[in-house]
Amino acid sequence: MERLTTDDEFREDRRQVDALGRKAIEEAARIRRIAPLLPRFLEDARLPIDNNHDEQQIRPWATGRKNWLFAGTLAAGRRAAVITSLIQSAKLNGHDPYAYLTDVLERLPTQRIGDIGQLLPHRWKLAG
Repeated sequence: MERLTTDDEFREDRRQVDALGRKAIEEAARIRRIAPLLPRFLEDARLPIDNNHDEQQIRPWATGRKNWLFAGTLAAGRRAAVITSLIQSAKLNGHDPYAYLTDVLERLPTQRIGDIGQLLPHRWKLAG
């Protein structure tokens, strides 16, 4: 059976926590959480040490989210979000956004409904 702490022991523990500060405790908890991952990072040089690349990839969406607040109307904000998502998805799939949008907008009026999915960035192939 675990021994209960006395009030004096509790106060002393509390003083120690206050002395260390919340930041130091949070940092220690973070290090304890990631410590098991470090050997994997050291064994495989392909693993990046940071996530800067990923953050750069999502930055346009974060910026757009702020800009869409000032689009004028809800419908205009939704249209801006759709266009930005198409452009960023085209970039992520290795396409030139201008060529992608030009081709899609030319083919869209004549595309069969069942084949619309072929115009999505992850399936798109330049016509011709």
